[in-house]
Amino acid sequence: MLSLVKELCLLNGVSSGEDEVRDFLMERCRPYAASMRVDALGNLIVFKQGEKSTGNKLMLTAHMDEVGFIVNDITEDGHLKFAPVGGIDPRVVIGKRVSVGRDKRPGAIGLKAYHLVSDEEEKRVPDFEDLYIDIGAKDRADAQTVVSLGDLVAFESDAVEFGSDMLKAKAIDDRVGCAVMLQLIEEELPMDCTFVFSVQEEVGTRGAFGAAFSVTPEIALVLEGTTAADLPGTDGHRRVAAPSKGPVLSFMDSGTVYDRGLFELLRDLAEQHNIPWQSKNYTSGGNDSSAIQRTKDGVRVAAVSAPVRYLHTPSSVACCQDLVHMHTLVKHFIEALAASY
Repeated sequence: MLSLVKELCLLNGVSSGEDEVRDFLMERCRPYAASMRVDALGNLIVFKQGEKSTGNKLMLTAHMDEVGFIVNDITEDGHLKFAPVGGIDPRVVIGKRVSVGRDKRPGAIGLKAYHLVSDEEEKRVPDFEDLYIDIGAKDRADAQTVVSLGDLVAFESDAVEFGSDMLKAKAIDDRVGCAVMLQLIEEELPMDCTFVFSVQEEVGTRGAFGAAFSVTPEIALVLEGTTAADLPGTDGHRRVAAPSKGPVLSFMDSGTVYDRGLFELLRDLAEQHNIPWQSKNYTSGGNDSSAIQRTKDGVRVAAVSAPVRYLHTPSSVACCQDLVHMHTLVKHFIEALAASY
């Protein structure tokens, strides 16, 4: 599981440019899928036959995309101006390494030199308009030979184990969900399952809506990375969740009130099988559940998430054992549903 998560985190897949991640997943899924297709938006939809033939009753989904940037101007001196794709705090990007476009042109995010900053500027957080990407170009003409307006920009980061069973990487949200689904696809399952690797979650859960409309499941389980705010200076009721304390089971967030029966089933399965679990202490954030839940006649939704520190940065941190527990709990959830059909 861990090696798979690392491999996925090293791929680039900024929203609307998930091709590299999708190609990797298609190659891995192909030997195990009964059918596989890519829809108009780019969602990868994989149908896996199980011991019980139940059709599309259960859909599992995880999003392929990650936050990043898009080039929207090139200055006369060859620097790239850019806008965020997804929710990114400008405070975390200054000085970070990035790769630009399909050719992964290396660059660094820069800001006016500190000794040139005015007293007023020193007191405020820079806006994205104040930042630029330096690709080492001599001028605009030189930059235009390798970069075009609309090129996507991804964080450059390694995937490193450190400390007490922790992993640092970019895009843990939501490559961990993709890894869990891929591992399930490669295993024998007790019932038919449809797996959706969705696109453009980070810019408004756009891919999941179309995929759910197409699949029309009765139940959907969303596998995600969620905010961990277990940090000094954060009030206890705002700490949301903490790595190493098990998967997060959501009963509500900013976009969804989750199906009560499915939440209780997941909670009971965790207790029965001695799997550590936690709920969100602060009902923040959202995921593909909000789009899926409202599709057609409505879909019963539940979510199992890995708690991740420093979400939407090039140095997100998660606990390796939480990822293992996440897979184990989802496997028991599928078994419990299969027994009810």
